[in-house]
Amino acid sequence: MCILNLTWMAEQHKRMDPAAFGKANYQRNSLWGALVLLIGSASCNPNVDRTAALEQQVATLQAKVEQAYKPGLGEFMSVIQVHHEKLWFAGTHANWKLADFEVHEIMESLDDIKVYAKDRKETVMIGLLDPALDSVRVSISKEDTARFRSAYLALTNSCNSCHRATEHGFNVIKLPSGSPFGDQEFTPVK
Repeated sequence: MCILNLTWMAEQHKRMDPAAFGKANYQRNSLWGALVLLIGSASCNPNVDRTAALEQQVATLQAKVEQAYKPGLGEFMSVIQVHHEKLWFAGTHANWKLADFEVHEIMESLDDIKVYAKDRKETVMIGLLDPALDSVRVSISKEDTARFRSAYLALTNSCNSCHRATEHGFNVIKLPSGSPFGDQEFTPVK
């Protein structure tokens, strides 16, 4: 229907004789005709309403994303501290499957920091932990308790070096002295 009306209006405009209307009237009518064609084509386009609705939906979703909960660096660090401690008890009890799980949980949390706390200056320092984490992973893969203890100590020292470098030196991590996880068995299941 819209296409037919627009076609008809265009044909009518072509038939207008500038001599019969006078040049000024012809130009004025030409401008009005172009405006009518423009408005008519916009109102005949069902995608205009759909585009506006989609743009509104995108704006609404963006507002919701901006208001969504984003964990802070402290939440990630607390989670890492739990896995760090569990890693110690798993490794010193030669529970290599659990130790492997815990070191990967630490790595996953560090990856999450890079995504969710990328605006924090501390995030760029996370790479300091990579060599120590690699040493821990190697000790786990070799199931070597002595090597694990040494690698774990290097990881702990790397954590503290990162804390000092990011002005969080007051937060000192140490070797666990006793398990706060009384409800978890750290010896390997046979």
